Amino acid sequence: MKNTFKIFILLFVVAINFNSFDANAQRPMHEIHSMLIFNFIKYIEWPADTKSGKFVIAVYGDDDVYEQLNKLYGQRKVKGQDATIMNISDVSAISNAHIIYLASNKSKDFEAILERFDTKPTLIITDKTGLGKKGSSINFREVGGKLKFEINQATFDNSDLKISSQLVNMGITI
Repeated sequence: MKNTFKIFILLFVVAINFNSFDANAQRPMHEIHSMLIFNFIKYIEWPADTKSGKFVIAVYGDDDVYEQLNKLYGQRKVKGQDATIMNISDVSAISNAHIIYLASNKSKDFEAILERFDTKPTLIITDKTGLGKKGSSINFREVGGKLKFEINQATFDNSDLKISSQLVNMGITI
């Protein structure tokens, strides 16, 4: 019960300051990214044909984000589905995912991921300047020492994902 309460409080604080984390804060960046990834889910609707089986979150290039997501959310239901958090070491290992998180150190593989998932209902979240404009759904970006996120509305439209206006208002629309 205490852990549930702590997670609730943590998510509440994240929701209040959703798009402006201090990049120099004491909380490690992988924890912030993990919390934001999980919170994005609340504001996005996937098509009906993706709502059976497992809710798959693939993490490519960041073991810390994978471990954090798996620790906090691996045994939970996401959108009514059991969550599966995958740590991917190669783009070809991703066959189907609701979310792909691409760490900045693997951004050279962005084009290959985009080619495979461009029109699929997959939320592609990146962490490298310029990838939002190149087609990722959501891209983390530092602005004035604060962590913010960009939202590429055209990518959402092409992938048949519905994004809440609340999330759009919290991000930087590109």
